[in-house]
Amino acid sequence: MNEVKPKIIKLNENKGKILSFTPNAISVLEKRYLKKDTNGKPIETPEDLFRRVAKTIAEADKKFGIEDTTELENQFYNMMTNLDFLPNSPTLMNAGRELGQLSACFVLPVGDSMEEIFETIKNTALIHKTGGGTGFSFSRLRPANDIVKTTSGVSSGPIPFMKAFDAATEAVKQGGTRRGANMGILRVDHPDIMDFIMCKNDNNSLNNFNISVGLTEKFMEAVEKDEDYDLINPRTKSVVKRLNARKVFERLVKQAWKNGEPGIIFLDRLNKANPTPHIGEFEATNPCGEQPLLPYESCNLGSINLANMVNKNNKVDWEKLKENVHSAVHFLDNVIEVNKYPLPEIDKMTKANRKIGLGIMGWADMLIQLNIPYNTEEALELADKVMSFIQQEGYKASQNLAKTRGVFPNFKGSIHDRPDKEPMRNATVTTIAPTGTISIIANTTSGIEPLFAVCYYRNVMDGTKLVEINPFFKKIAIERGFYSEELMQKIAKKGSIQDIEEIPEDVRKVFVTAHDISPEYHVKMQAVFQKYTDNAVSKTINFCNKATIEDVEQAYILAYKLGCKGITIYRDGSREGQVLNLEKEEKKEKKEVNIKRERPKALKGATYQMKTGCGALYITINEDNTGLFELFTTMGKAGGCASSQCEAIGRLVSLAWRSGVSAKQVIKQLVGISCHKPSGFGENKILSCADAVAKAIEVHLKSNGHNVDIEKRVFTSGACPECGSPLEHESGCVVCKNCSYSECG
Repeated sequence: MNEVKPKIIKLNENKGKILSFTPNAISVLEKRYLKKDTNGKPIETPEDLFRRVAKTIAEADKKFGIEDTTELENQFYNMMTNLDFLPNSPTLMNAGRELGQLSACFVLPVGDSMEEIFETIKNTALIHKTGGGTGFSFSRLRPANDIVKTTSGVSSGPIPFMKAFDAATEAVKQGGTRRGANMGILRVDHPDIMDFIMCKNDNNSLNNFNISVGLTEKFMEAVEKDEDYDLINPRTKSVVKRLNARKVFERLVKQAWKNGEPGIIFLDRLNKANPTPHIGEFEATNPCGEQPLLPYESCNLGSINLANMVNKNNKVDWEKLKENVHSAVHFLDNVIEVNKYPLPEIDKMTKANRKIGLGIMGWADMLIQLNIPYNTEEALELADKVMSFIQQEGYKASQNLAKTRGVFPNFKGSIHDRPDKEPMRNATVTTIAPTGTISIIANTTSGIEPLFAVCYYRNVMDGTKLVEINPFFKKIAIERGFYSEELMQKIAKKGSIQDIEEIPEDVRKVFVTAHDISPEYHVKMQAVFQKYTDNAVSKTINFCNKATIEDVEQAYILAYKLGCKGITIYRDGSREGQVLNLEKEEKKEKKEVNIKRERPKALKGATYQMKTGCGALYITINEDNTGLFELFTTMGKAGGCASSQCEAIGRLVSLAWRSGVSAKQVIKQLVGISCHKPSGFGENKILSCADAVAKAIEVHLKSNGHNVDIEKRVFTSGACPECGSPLEHESGCVVCKNCSYSECG
């Protein structure tokens, strides 16, 4: 069996410090974080990266009268190289480099005029260029068909403008390392709310957006009472219509059951915890929903690795956790000082509130070391204890900084401005964010998510499959004598170990995966962490494919009752295609034998030019007297993998047609397949060469008078666009465990 083994990298020969990275972590560092030359070759080591970041962030202390920051630099360096704490990706990528943009999260306002809308689109592009993700509320836009006085015309409503934002995002590659991610939010009382709920129904539009509906307490009360509620035109502030709240909620739940979107956020709950209500109210969050922000605010995030906060006696090391919390708060406050913000408005607002978001990763690995199953009351009790401790110590650290550096400028009038509280340096301290790539570097579990698999296959460049084994499971398996290569292979095919009898029952109870855990416990875990988190919690509530719409509804209601600020769900397989394909039982007929048709000397046909991400693709479709017979492809530029793959597709399609397979079946199999180089926008978007072939066949059929009514397959998030490996839904996002791709940036 090919198994992933840690690679030892020696850091700082003089001090003898050694850091262990998995091959996956090394791949992530080389691909996304290390400095590169003009040929894309890394020119710094992981040690260089962490030293660069530590030095840059520590030097912020010089602004507060500390002349020598060497000791602090070493403190930050050790914290990161020990993998006890890691900041968000933009900080690792850009600290100490020319770009210097260190924030992960931004919210921009979207006004109701054409000038305001396109000014925001421009600013969005600037943020995406520097590696940040953006959130927007489209609730201030007048509804579709509302009057536009300047032109005597009618408005198009929020959704067409969202598509303009989406197209701009598609065109911007974030610094060569991250693709832009957006969150689009619409209030439930906006007149276009039903169109918004359905806007991602086919998974073929707004692919650079997560979307969430902003629910109000008034709406939730109407849902409970099965009453109607008001839809309000944001331009006039007048009631234009009433809808039944229960029916709107049911449609919202059904769409989430179907493909995971939209999510929901509880707007009144966000604003109840707003630390600076005198400055403004929350309307939007960052792309994964864990960071509510005012317009032009940004937030700097970082996560403590709880897997490293367990001592040799398998107990929580509270003193070590305390030290890391205080160091991390100091680190994140310094980030605000050295950050190069993409807009002056963001610089001003961020420094006025000084929000930071200290979170965690490795929660599931901590539970495993403590021998506590994730889906138990004992785990919930420990979550309560751990997160309350982190928030309490985080506040103390912020208060200590306030004594030497001063409070945040908007402190007066904030919720912290009370006689019974010590002044704070930061308006918020804690956030639980997704930790997709940094948890890969730390070789631990993401955020507060459970294991996604005990063992899984990881693809490498030559096509070899390596088995990635949870290190704690491997250790126990060896110690208790049930480890074998055959067993690891068996687990890798399943992910879960719950039905593998050769594994002891007590081990199976502890090593539970996301789909072994009931949605109820997923929600309960999120709710416990939310109790002690200033901002919000990013988490995916996982459902099996057979889950019902009612199951999803119960999770939504439970999240509301338990005090969550929002919820994102994903039903397994709901985006990869038509998994539930119920067909009527057909009468058994005598088996027919398909005989391949022979090619006549002359055929008639047509050639279609399709623009793909790899260049122009010319597709020739020929027919005989029976119907479609053969398909040839020619790339605009000769040679290469794309050309050979297209030739293979053409041969297989030709063989299928000559053997009696219908054109519609061919289209159904090819349409919607995506690659890393899509081309075009909207209805003209070509996702891949295979998608181009399918659409050329569709055009050919329509031009010859055939009705083409096909339920198309969609592969929006089934396979990674960068490496082709399966994508996982966790922490409110879609991530690849193989290459670290993240749909949320």
